[in-house]
Formats: sequence, structure tokens, C-alpha cells
Amino acid sequence: MSQTANAAPQLPSPDTLQGRPVPSVTFKTRSGAEWKDLSSDELFSGKTVVVFSLPGAFTPTCSSNHLPRYNELAPVLRANGVDDILCMSVNDAFVMNQWKAGQDATNITVIPDGNGDFTKGMNMLVDKRDLGFGQRSWRYAMLVKNGVIDKIFIEPEREGDPFEVSDADTMLHYINPEARIPDAVVVFSRPGCPHCARAKAALKENDITFTEVLEDQKITANVLRAITGSMTWPQVFVGGKLIGGADEVLDYVNQQGR
Repeated sequence: MSQTANAAPQLPSPDTLQGRPVPSVTFKTRSGAEWKDLSSDELFSGKTVVVFSLPGAFTPTCSSNHLPRYNELAPVLRANGVDDILCMSVNDAFVMNQWKAGQDATNITVIPDGNGDFTKGMNMLVDKRDLGFGQRSWRYAMLVKNGVIDKIFIEPEREGDPFEVSDADTMLHYINPEARIPDAVVVFSRPGCPHCARAKAALKENDITFTEVLEDQKITANVLRAITGSMTWPQVFVGGKLIGGADEVLDYVNQQGR
């Protein structure tokens, strides 16, 4: 959500929540064309889980930063002992599923808290009626171990929609301050290109998250040449540096494994 005038809520302090079990509720989710009830126990029991909760699917900060960065860092979080990463919002299952699909957030489990039961149990339900949203979740993130809140990061109490401490980098630093944050990876590819498939497979096999930019009317071979100096597909960037095509990507991932 963007910064919009909104009365700051009365939020709980982290100390009052840490060490407590998460609320026991049933979430109304959808898998394919079927409704599926999912309990808190199924989500949290016997697991180490990261939860980040946000005011709304499809809203600017949630879509441009909060969800994408957790999706990007998910492999690193899992390598540091996290079993699942849940994105929660007071939205229904249809909205959450469509948002996840549009964001290509394959590393994230979206949880619709449509009635706000979990959010209310966390004392994080806030009034957003001035925006036409009704009641929504305040933005926060927490680490939950076997159903008990180990650590929670709650955004500061002030007007608008602050986004300072519930981000993926802060959570990863808490879990492991020495964790290596991977460089951003972008793959320029074209449909049906076998070399593109080879490069993407190598990245996936090595748990390297990437953003794919497909050839279309705007991303043409001329555009590719202007950006990379080459008209062959794919062309892969890592951390702002051009790696090259499929052979160069295989060399790159092999070097990472040494």
C-alpha cells in the first residue's frame, strides 16, 4: 500500500507476542477448483515457518517489494532452516491465488485470512475504512517455531503504511546474520529456444531464483542487442553483470558450486 493518511492503530508490543502460540483458526483456501480448509496446526505444527502479513494483495508496496523479495530470498531462508514462507492478508482465496499467479511467487504459500480471524487473534487488525478497505492487517513479519512465535517484527505505529522492519532481508539477518544474499538474476529468453531452456534448467537445479523476460513486441532481438551487445538468446544478467548465454550460465553455476 502507498503512504496514505490513516490513524495509527494501537498495536501490541513484540514482547507481548513472542513466546506465545499463534492463533488457532481455520483458513478457507482453494486448491484448483476445490475449497480446502487449512488449520493453524497444519501450517505450523512441527515446522519452522516465516509469516509476513500485509494490508492487501495487488497494492503497491506489497506487490513491488514485500512479496517479491521474500520470494527471491526463499531459497536462502530454506537453506537456513525455514520449512515454509507464508504470505497472509485479509483477502479471500480467489484474490490471493490470482495475486500469487501474477507475481509468479512460486516460493511462497499465500494464506487468505478472509474473515480476519488470525489477524484479530494477533491483535493486528486495523481500520482502513478511510481507504475503502474495511478492516485489514497491519504489516508485520514473524518467525514461528512449532506453532510458537519466536520473533516478530512489527512496523512502527504511525500514519500511513510504514515498511521498515518486516522485510525479507531483516528476517534473514535475524535468522542468520552471516547468510549470503544472492545477486539478482534476470534471463532474457524467447519461447521455444532450447538454449534458453538449458540455461533456466541450470539455474533452477542450483536453486538460483531468476526473473524471466520473454521476447515480445517490445523485447525484440534489436532491444537485446542494444542491452547486451548480442542478438542470441538467452542473455543472463547476475547482479547487474552480463554473464552471457547458456554455456556461460553453466560455467557460472559450476563455479558457484566450487
